[in-house]
Amino acid sequence: MLKNTALSETHIALGAKMVPFAGFNMPVQYTGINDEHETVRTGVGVFDVSHMGEFILKGEKALDLLQKISSNDVSKLYDGKVQYAYIPNETGGVVDDFLTYRIDDKTYFLVVNASNIEKDWNWISKYNTDGVEMKNISDQTSLFAVQGPKAADALQSLTDIELAPMEYYTFAKGTFAGVENVLVSATGYTGAGGFEIYVANEDAQKVWDAIFEAGKAYGIKPIDL
Repeated sequence: MLKNTALSETHIALGAKMVPFAGFNMPVQYTGINDEHETVRTGVGVFDVSHMGEFILKGEKALDLLQKISSNDVSKLYDGKVQYAYIPNETGGVVDDFLTYRIDDKTYFLVVNASNIEKDWNWISKYNTDGVEMKNISDQTSLFAVQGPKAADALQSLTDIELAPMEYYTFAKGTFAGVENVLVSATGYTGAGGFEIYVANEDAQKVWDAIFEAGKAYGIKPIDL
């Protein structure tokens, strides 16, 4: 059975074409590829990528565990920094690619691909020989990628985080659309700039609605996968 994100019904109500994707019922088209492409390249658009997986690793040995399973050097991270890497397997292949967010020196937030959530969890667990606390919050977390050159201007009124000065692959936590402790990162896969916003599922609709209200003046649109 397909899973739904917290906003699946919202996408349907907005007229999105929904298809199975990585085990989820996801929007694959709104106004069409060309229009949505131009929106993100020249303005601002919002992707619901809440199908992605999120893990928290916490403890004295969290860094040691990550050094075992990441292709990158996690020790180079500092608080508020994001790192891209692969999870290599034992024969030089790839289990998955993922992001590591350093919350503090004992707490890390990982983002993995939707189709590999269980596989990645099991792989990391296999190497967790030092009792690192692991928590899978994938089913409780929504993720919106607000992308495009107008993203910072469209979102700034919603948050106490200064968005424009944020460097690529950094993040901060703050109040966003009246919701506290929201993680906002200067990341994304479009190449057009923008931010990714992580919220609890119960706050997803409120945050989505606030983003679109604030973005009206910038021509904001929902974008498919």
